[in-house]
Amino acid sequence: MHIHLLQHGPDHGPARLTDWLESMGHSYTVFHLYAGELTPRPGECDAIIILDGPEPLVNDPPDWFKAERKLINRYLDGQKPILGIGLGALWIAQALDAVIAPGTYPEIGWHQITQAPESAFDLPEQFEAFMWHRFVFSLPDNALPLGGSAAAPLQGFSWDAGRVIGLLCHFEATASSVSLLLDADDRPQPKNNATGRFLQTNEQILEDASRFHKLAPLLDRVMTQWLKAA
Repeated sequence: MHIHLLQHGPDHGPARLTDWLESMGHSYTVFHLYAGELTPRPGECDAIIILDGPEPLVNDPPDWFKAERKLINRYLDGQKPILGIGLGALWIAQALDAVIAPGTYPEIGWHQITQAPESAFDLPEQFEAFMWHRFVFSLPDNALPLGGSAAAPLQGFSWDAGRVIGLLCHFEATASSVSLLLDADDRPQPKNNATGRFLQTNEQILEDASRFHKLAPLLDRVMTQWLKAA
């Protein structure tokens, strides 16, 4: 399969995703939309991944997002797999008429997720994932929830028998990709006067490298299940 990945900022790259695609024999193209590259046409690939990006783009989408929004809608109306992560998940949820809004608490760092009883994801009942978000979404109609964390009760969803997936949490994160985010220092901020009880420091995030390695099998499960839906 040939996969298109849409990137929305220099510090929000595909991380481990491209390694996984190569290891499974898939080809891919990364489109750097933030740098002026054009949005691909719908018929040029077998599946599409909408990557994360700076959260200010939620309320102030750039001009190039008009073309991306049309592309998202075309894929939702079609039969090809589409996966959104972070900002990408928010935009897919919005296209499915879900509500997106700032959550009570931003989540930065490592937090535990408990799967919902009705979840269709092939994941452990409880697992730890990397978080980097303030905005959240409601569950789209006819979607199944992934489950939630203490700060965000909905961390993801699957729609249309798993062909469409949206994830707030990050299974693709590596120590290198997270270091880019920390160096850029544009972390999501608390809403109004909410406390930062779910905000970890840089040292806490990077202190245990094994956490990043433990994400790899979770990513493999999600990606394998997603592409099988095709």
